[in-house]
Amino acid sequence: MHENHSGLPARELLIRGGHVLRGTSVDSQPERLDILIRDGVIVELGARVDAPDGADVLEATGKLVIPGMINSHYHSHDTLAKGTLEEEPLEYWRLLALPPQFPPRSRDEIKARTLIGAYENLRAGITTVQDMVTLFPFDPDHLDAVVEAYEEIGLRAVVGLQYADKKGITTIPYWEEIFPAELHGSLSTAAEPDAKVDQLAHLEDAYLTGAPRELVTWALGPSAPERCSPALVERTVALAEKYDLQIFTHIYESRAMALQARLEYTQYGGSLIRRLADEGMLGPRLNLAHSVWLLDEEIGILAETGTNVVINPLSNVKLKSGIPPIHAIEEAGISFGLGCDNSSCSDAQNMFQAMKMFTAMTAISRPDPGPTQADRAWHAATRGGAHALGRDNGIGHIEVGFVGDVVTIDLSDPTFVPLNSAVRQLVYAESGRGVIDVVVNGRTVIKDRTLTTMDPQALIERVRELAPQYLADFEVVRQRTEKLRPYLLEAHRRTWNADVGLNRLFTGE
Repeated sequence: MHENHSGLPARELLIRGGHVLRGTSVDSQPERLDILIRDGVIVELGARVDAPDGADVLEATGKLVIPGMINSHYHSHDTLAKGTLEEEPLEYWRLLALPPQFPPRSRDEIKARTLIGAYENLRAGITTVQDMVTLFPFDPDHLDAVVEAYEEIGLRAVVGLQYADKKGITTIPYWEEIFPAELHGSLSTAAEPDAKVDQLAHLEDAYLTGAPRELVTWALGPSAPERCSPALVERTVALAEKYDLQIFTHIYESRAMALQARLEYTQYGGSLIRRLADEGMLGPRLNLAHSVWLLDEEIGILAETGTNVVINPLSNVKLKSGIPPIHAIEEAGISFGLGCDNSSCSDAQNMFQAMKMFTAMTAISRPDPGPTQADRAWHAATRGGAHALGRDNGIGHIEVGFVGDVVTIDLSDPTFVPLNSAVRQLVYAESGRGVIDVVVNGRTVIKDRTLTTMDPQALIERVRELAPQYLADFEVVRQRTEKLRPYLLEAHRRTWNADVGLNRLFTGE
């Protein structure tokens, strides 16, 4: 019987007899290994590890054992909106799905929506999410509800409040001049200024200076550079350095975001990357979600500074944002993770879908044959995500000293028969159907495809009870946005007629 530093009996789990995938190459061969996890950390790997007295045992015979995947860009605030929308340009979609457009939500709804999103991630073999959550209007109790949800269900989460101090209408090309003045108040973007509360001050006082939690840690989430003043960027950098936090922001997701940079930041040659370099934000702490409309010279700057990228292939396609310059990012040596983004614009929190879409987008973005991409997708979903979160030596890999975040996959599923390349079949063939068990921090939170940390049926029923009110509010938002469509379309067309120096969407041009 082992004891931990507190003198209490150690929590131990032996995962026995599985085929453990430790490499990321398409040629990586699973090894028949046992994994012993003690107090959330892998302490032993071997061909035969004896179960300590009192340890739990998870039988993995006939299963592929993989590191838990990392969803490096996710927003829990719209999980109730899955299935509500077809393709919409990004600027339309923001008015249909994001919190500033909706009435204030209840604490009950916020906790339930966080739980159902977490459950979906877990069922798909994702053990860590970076939740860039918008809580608008901000209520400290709502942030408490988000934290409670992750701790109770057992999903590792790096939570980053999304914030901005510029009104959305001022950050989107042509909106102020095209929309009549009386409609300006009904326009918003991903995050809006909240004059009633200082979110960063609350985060620091309530969480950053407190005792660490088991599963929830923190990042900073400035919504996008064009939505943040230099003073807010400076404050973000200072806070990140003080508390050793990663920073996540959106950049160049759409053509309109690239055009805004060209129009607003002439002193930086129309480049948000040059602006962030001047303001001291670039570097290994920073993660740029999307990065679709990067210029070649900007890619070079990111490589020189060690800045990271998070690619979100599902939403980039559905929202007409375009195809990121994946080949150029890879060739520059920029580290990148993968994200599933919002439930209303990618619909599935499923890294298998994201990996496959990533490889497909890469294939059609250049006519000549290129390097293998399945291994790069798998690396991005595991070790690349770990790097984005500043946890290279903690998550995304099965090794002694890493946390015990492990997933088992059914090798008898036709997807893996025959098993020719574990990595390729995970990326190209698996859908999530094969996920059997999910272990987070050494606790089996999904066992035999069943949630163990709470009653899944009770959670499902509670979400179903809350859904009608959300959908009623969504219908009001939809009808309001429909009246704005002529103005939205005019701004959209002007944007597409403007020169931003490149084209990332296949339009036949």
